[in-house]
Amino acid sequence: MTPFFYTYILLWVTACVTALILMYQNHKSIILFQKNYRDFLKIKWKLTTFIIATSAFVILTPYAGIPTWDYFNAVFMSILTFISAPWSIGTLFRFIKRQEKLKIAYITVCAWMFSTSWSYDIYLVFRDGAYPNTWLPNIFASGVIYASAGLFWNLEYREGRGVIFGFMENDWPNTNSATGFNKILFYAMPFMILAAAVFVPFFI
Repeated sequence: MTPFFYTYILLWVTACVTALILMYQNHKSIILFQKNYRDFLKIKWKLTTFIIATSAFVILTPYAGIPTWDYFNAVFMSILTFISAPWSIGTLFRFIKRQEKLKIAYITVCAWMFSTSWSYDIYLVFRDGAYPNTWLPNIFASGVIYASAGLFWNLEYREGRGVIFGFMENDWPNTNSATGFNKILFYAMPFMILAAAVFVPFFI
């Protein structure tokens, strides 16, 4: 690897270690670790769509023609996305609305980057012995999927308001507003299409 990639690894590892320290210091106030967030993810339609999406990524792996995409990173990146993307999107929205602290937003950005890029990069470094030449385009491609997934799994129906993103409400994440998928299907379609569209060029 070139000196650039050694420096890049050092920088993002330092960023992640800093985020882990902040995470440990603030774990009681981080929604990601709270029971209601776990219950929020366990809503039936979210688990079902996660399983379907992950299965699709795994099944399509040998047909994509992407040397850096294999069964293992298809699975672990899907899991990281499901666990963290809804929280990341919601937390960043709350930060913009001045409802969340800067240090929590920093943790969120590191979680986003680790889920979409850095975990992928370091896995391929160990697998192939070199930094992947797809590292930069992957940040954008995986970032689109991650953001779409985070928005998608935050969709919910509220009486009197219709379909909204759950993080727009002060009680987020709220499992009492568990929504049947049929009520949000129309609004969910653009996010599913956008995520799928990222992969279309690899199969043409």
